[in-house]
Amino acid sequence: MRTETRCLQTALLYLYLPLAHGDEANVSRLDTITVTATRTERSVEESLASVTVIDRDEIERRQAQSVQDVLRGVPGLSVTNNGGLGKNTSVHLRGTESGHVLVLIDGVRAGSATSGAMAFQDIPIDQIERIEIVRGPRSSLYGSETIGGVIQIFTRKGGKGLRPYVSFGAGSHSMYKATGGISGGDDRVWYSLNGSRLETRGFNACAGRPFNLGGGGCFTRQPDDDGYRNTSGSARAGYRFDNGLEIEGNLLHAEGDNEFDGTTQNRSTFVQQMVGGSLRYSPLEFWTTSLRAGRTLDESDNFFDRQFSSSFNTQRVNVTWQNDFALAEGHLFTLGLDYYNDQVSGTTDYAVDSRDDKAGFAQYQLTMGGFDAVAGVRVDDNEQFGVQPTGNVALGYGFENGIRLTGSWGSAFKAPSFNELYFPGFGNPELAPENSESWEIGASGEIWNVAWALNGYHTEIEDLIATICGPARCFPENLNRARILGLEAQASTRIWGFDIAANVSLIDPENLSEGPDKGNRLPRRAQTMFRFDLDRAIGPVRVGTTVYGEGRRFDDAANTQRLAGYVTVDLRASVDLYRGLSVEGRVANLLNKHYQTARFYNQDDLNFFVTVRYAPEFL
Repeated sequence: MRTETRCLQTALLYLYLPLAHGDEANVSRLDTITVTATRTERSVEESLASVTVIDRDEIERRQAQSVQDVLRGVPGLSVTNNGGLGKNTSVHLRGTESGHVLVLIDGVRAGSATSGAMAFQDIPIDQIERIEIVRGPRSSLYGSETIGGVIQIFTRKGGKGLRPYVSFGAGSHSMYKATGGISGGDDRVWYSLNGSRLETRGFNACAGRPFNLGGGGCFTRQPDDDGYRNTSGSARAGYRFDNGLEIEGNLLHAEGDNEFDGTTQNRSTFVQQMVGGSLRYSPLEFWTTSLRAGRTLDESDNFFDRQFSSSFNTQRVNVTWQNDFALAEGHLFTLGLDYYNDQVSGTTDYAVDSRDDKAGFAQYQLTMGGFDAVAGVRVDDNEQFGVQPTGNVALGYGFENGIRLTGSWGSAFKAPSFNELYFPGFGNPELAPENSESWEIGASGEIWNVAWALNGYHTEIEDLIATICGPARCFPENLNRARILGLEAQASTRIWGFDIAANVSLIDPENLSEGPDKGNRLPRRAQTMFRFDLDRAIGPVRVGTTVYGEGRRFDDAANTQRLAGYVTVDLRASVDLYRGLSVEGRVANLLNKHYQTARFYNQDDLNFFVTVRYAPEFL
């Protein structure tokens, strides 16, 4: 029996376990608010988009040590990692490319304009308040890079009362972490100040195959430990005036050092930074206007055996003016203008090193009884690629028995990155933007106190950029077409004091391009994924486990390099000792499974981490 079949059978068993005794559950759920799907506040239960929200409590319950830790297991999301903590990490959302996911930090566009992707590995998990993942196209609100969806990261925000915290942890591979911060506020003011330091010796990231042996992975063998260090801080503060005007400023900064294996580079220093601010005001009862501006930096200096080799620096500036009009009860109209500018610099000479994008967007939301509708349109005027119109329509209806049906359509586009266009010896300045259309249907509800959801989707991508290698060089071309079919199932409940959650994702990302690869699966996408969580609190003690599995994936477009599926088991426990003092521990990959998400790049074996935390409720 194939690995992915075993994964699917196990996942389906876990998914339907709650249904057996769901009538004895007593589940209490609070509405979780999301803003990313529509740029306005709406509960996840009411959203017509497929949304997952991971808040601070969930991050700490999972004892996640990185963003990739906490994203792993989100329905429809596959993570590819090149050798452990701090190493290059890519996200494939619903089978799309890693550059097809827009990342926002507190509403500001982030990521590298050179590579076209986000350095998830360098975003410090300890500075994050919550993460919202919206699956499906959102170009009608955000423009380029949203074929697969949007991931928005919110930094820590203060609230009522003075709340300090501090923690110290240590674990496998000589890893240690220290964090601390303070937050507070009242009805008019809020603030948060935080810092953290993480360091690990790591393990051998890559067991590559040198060029003279066929080549693969990092194309070399450097069997040493590849360490990682990250020092980060964040600050966020806001004030509400008597007239209702709200102002807020925020900062996130992370810098560090990363060791890896390579033939021309094997160490880098990096900086990830976001600084921004916002104004929000209601000049009239039915009208709320907001202005948000910010800048993100993605910088790296690269070395080979301690000798400097190159630097890459990206700056992204973003300004958004948004107006929300509550025309009547159940009718909300949004009108906005968006501007962003990308700039690149460093030791590499790009023929073009800056471009901007000006856009206007409009959205209408209707709620009438059990019927909901959202319609949106956006027109981007890209300095390099001209006018790019996109749109979306979503409908939903809730029946009296609690069943809710939804359907949606959306278009999206992705402008080529600076590397794809202009990197010396590789870039192709004749590239056109990638374009897509997606359709989705869904159903959700609650039966026997089991909350469940089922979503199916179909995405078609035109002008997909592929790398073509000839006798002289490799270069990108708009040659590919792709069709992606997917199904996501989720369920959660509480039985006998146990919190149970499970999800299964099935993805068929097919290459439709003419040529020898037609009909093949797109590379580095797992076709089957599942996650099962079981948690129980007994007095001051909380224990839990996560079982996660992925089916096979291919590492190349020809589908000749197959990566086997795998299943991992994690255990976690925490105990409250005295008035905010707690000890928590996690054992990951308990079965010591050896697996890869990118060919030749190692993943961690059995490992552990223990943390002592002090976080009193209020001072």
